[in-house]
Amino acid sequence: MFGQYRGRCAAAWALIGKGTAGALLLSVLLGTGILPARAGDPENLRRAELSGIAQIVQKEIRAGRIPGAVVLVGNEGRIVYRKAFGYAALGPERMPMTVGTLFDLASLTKVVATTTAVMQLVEQGRLELDAPAARYWPAFGENGKGAITVRELLTHYSGLAPDLNLATPWSGYRGALRAIIAEKPVAEPGTRYVYSDINFEALGEIIHRVSGEALDVYCAKHIFGPLGMRETTFRPPAWERYRIAPTEYLDGKLRWGEVHDPTAYRMGGVSGHAGLFSTAGDLAVFAQALLDGGSYHGVRILDGPIVERMTIPQSPPGKVRLRGLGWDLAAPFAPNRDDLLPVGAYDHTGFTGTLLWIDPVSRTYVIILTNRVYPFGKGNAGPLREAVINLLSAHLAPLTDAQVAARRPLLGRYYAEVGGPNGAGPVQAGVDVLEAERFAPLKGLRVGLITNQTGVDAHGNRTADLLARAPGVRLVAIFSPEHGLYGDLDEKVASGMEPSLGLPVYSLYGQVRRPTGAMLQGVDALVFDMQDAGARFYTYITTMAYAMEAAAKHGIPFYVLDRPDPIGANVVQGPILDADLESFTGCFPLPVRYGMTIGELAEMFNAEDHLGADLHVIRMRGYRRSDWYDQTGLRWVAPSPNLRTLAETALYPGVGLVEGANVSVGRGTDMPFELVGAPWIDAERLAQYLNDRDIAGVRFVPTAFTPGASRYQGRLCRGVRVVLIDRQTLDAPALGVEIASALTRLYPEKFQTRRILGMVGARWVLAAIRRGEDPRLIVAQWHRELRDFARLRGRYLLY
Repeated sequence: MFGQYRGRCAAAWALIGKGTAGALLLSVLLGTGILPARAGDPENLRRAELSGIAQIVQKEIRAGRIPGAVVLVGNEGRIVYRKAFGYAALGPERMPMTVGTLFDLASLTKVVATTTAVMQLVEQGRLELDAPAARYWPAFGENGKGAITVRELLTHYSGLAPDLNLATPWSGYRGALRAIIAEKPVAEPGTRYVYSDINFEALGEIIHRVSGEALDVYCAKHIFGPLGMRETTFRPPAWERYRIAPTEYLDGKLRWGEVHDPTAYRMGGVSGHAGLFSTAGDLAVFAQALLDGGSYHGVRILDGPIVERMTIPQSPPGKVRLRGLGWDLAAPFAPNRDDLLPVGAYDHTGFTGTLLWIDPVSRTYVIILTNRVYPFGKGNAGPLREAVINLLSAHLAPLTDAQVAARRPLLGRYYAEVGGPNGAGPVQAGVDVLEAERFAPLKGLRVGLITNQTGVDAHGNRTADLLARAPGVRLVAIFSPEHGLYGDLDEKVASGMEPSLGLPVYSLYGQVRRPTGAMLQGVDALVFDMQDAGARFYTYITTMAYAMEAAAKHGIPFYVLDRPDPIGANVVQGPILDADLESFTGCFPLPVRYGMTIGELAEMFNAEDHLGADLHVIRMRGYRRSDWYDQTGLRWVAPSPNLRTLAETALYPGVGLVEGANVSVGRGTDMPFELVGAPWIDAERLAQYLNDRDIAGVRFVPTAFTPGASRYQGRLCRGVRVVLIDRQTLDAPALGVEIASALTRLYPEKFQTRRILGMVGARWVLAAIRRGEDPRLIVAQWHRELRDFARLRGRYLLY
């Protein structure tokens, strides 16, 4: 059979040189679907510019991360690159990869089949996005799922678990439906992003119930057939086997021509989340149809407005994990794509090693198909995808946010609301507001100021200097936190004098951590002005809480000059601190990332811990909870020696979780909290393991470094550099659990898992990591307790 297939391919290739008819027949025989670009056509991307793709793919094949691949690039209506590399199968007889090889698309099924079908039914008025899914499948609403909407299923904000439990003995499609009905949400609908195959398994059944046609029948009739996608199908026929790239040995049997996904396999090969097979050529037809507003060669499958609607942000308001309807969102192709907001293009990947990426801004699409799981599930398509995307981006012009919004007008409102990388600012911090009010609240008072190098106004003037010059205000003492008044010490700090003002500086990170009665002698009011880092274990918020206790004890009013949460005050992530683990690195049962300003925290601490402080928060002006620090217009001042950049601050709530154990997190290097390493780590092994986990927002690069201070000072460490790709999609505490779990699994005799408890703050999380539970399931479990915290937090929000 394989020999016959090779003969058919050879005959097809012989047609090259026979003119257009030969090329067309070749396209049909190999399932490419669209004619290749002709020489001289004015593409923005040309074949010569893309010759580097071959080197990228061949490097990945040599590294053993993939057996082969098909890469296809379309631009401005034409295919500008299409080539097959390596082998689809390596034994017992090698099967070369061809541009017509059929691939198990895995999760591309979600967007190519299911999302398209749902949006067709929405367009026809037969489905409503914001209607409960139970309206169309009543039994789905059982077990607490009655409020989940169709939109929440499409955006992965339903709160359902990642997938059905395969340890239970259900079987067949109807068995899967019963298992879905029995599922209970792990998070409240609309509150938390949880990527869930169950969402699309349910949508597949809803399509069946609304249309009266099974999902595979519906898609063949209303999507693939009309577009001429003749190679695209669920459950390909047995005679096509030698055109199909095999996937993985599971249960001793090679999945070849049968769906790889275990749940879809148990369901019989047809599911809304996986099961579709196709070729690069057919996917090119589909991608071009979307770029052309839902039509291809005069055949329309969706209206243009529907295509736009499903490929712009559709996540619940205030959520930073951005999803379209079905699709993930990304910055457009451009050499400066890392500086753009993560919207404009849209994409999806598949577990087997597939990618479909569409950029309406440059009218470019990229299809990468591999069977990276062949033969034993050890491959990795991530480096290939990233390298190809970077190469394409390098060949297109830089973009501004305004250009993106102009080319996709429906994103204009989003850009206006979120602000570009330079921010929509300006925000007035509490000190600026106090200054504008001519320090009226402090008139006639002798003031003690708790501050450090971050206590500055919009013009860079120190709050200490402002108070010292303020008419009617007398600054009499300064108090400094960890790292000292100038934020340059990484050790215990001694008290001293501020030379320019001639005032005492009392250290709250030396012999004492609370202001004493002697320190407060002659002080009428305490003022707190420092920038925190948005993470529970950052000690500045504890210093504030302790100082509030002292102020209450001595009957002194306490003023907080509010400042932004630098990593956004609209996101709550991570496990909540066990009450009996409270310490200087966690003085209140907060989640790791609490999504509150320092003034809001002060209100919460005062009320919930019954501190009894006479508290006054000087609120910011112009602040939006979704603002990252670089969107406020305020100048960045590193809050401590090892948080030098906003990127490091974003990674800190994750990488910081493992700092208590016997690993270096980059202290004593130029990249603190961007590194994780130790002398006993295999860098390549750890990087590949973590990249295979497909952790949103980051990638991992093997590296070696020698810390100049702190743990492993002067010793060579090997490990990973954590590269922040998309801060909007990053769940930092989940990243920390992934790193801890990886080190526990790979180095059970070396990594001291127990020692991370202080930073993790929850015994049940540590126990789950030590048991080897999947980090995604651990994250899903802490979402439940975050609901209670969200209600508590809501009482104290000021913005």
